[in-house]
Amino acid sequence: MEFFNEAMMMINANVAMAPFIIFGLLFLAGFNIPVSEDLMLFTAAILAAKNPDYMWPLFFAVFAGAYISDLICYGFIGRYLGPKLFKIKFFASMISPEKLDKINSFFKKYGVWTLIFGRFVPFGFRNGLFLSAGLGKMNAWKFAISDLIACTISCVSFFAIYYNYGETAIEYVKKSNYFFAAMAVAVVAGVLFKKRKQAKAS
Repeated sequence: MEFFNEAMMMINANVAMAPFIIFGLLFLAGFNIPVSEDLMLFTAAILAAKNPDYMWPLFFAVFAGAYISDLICYGFIGRYLGPKLFKIKFFASMISPEKLDKINSFFKKYGVWTLIFGRFVPFGFRNGLFLSAGLGKMNAWKFAISDLIACTISCVSFFAIYYNYGETAIEYVKKSNYFFAAMAVAVVAGVLFKKRKQAKAS
């Protein structure tokens, strides 16, 4: 936590180094380190608004960091470590098998749309989604292309909102995140209920 606080102080104090620090923090998020992509997007956009000359470096840093983070979570943790990750206390305490089962049901039902939808839901669901795709051995190219589209939509949308409207946009984004999270829970509950009903009928 101290390292994270120092990094945030450096980002705000030295805009020239900010793109590298933001990218590095998001890279760590791929290993399930609790770094908020939403906070990085907000920080990058606010800095860009105050320092227009750094807009593109800041945007590409947050975009590349978010996308590569997803690939790490999917490929290294999900596909490579696989079920072994639940034996590692660090990962087991963050993502429970039960949560992954729920996300996996959502994934099977809605396919790649889950990636686009899931990027608008906060950290816990988002990383669980990528882990689930890796554990389920989703085709690597399919994941990479689908997530690239999803990442582009979310990063461009949020960066533009924060850049143009600053802190006044935070409450609206929070409300939209709660809305998407509630929808995700409702859909997952519906899928699980339908499966149980079918199992009882058979």
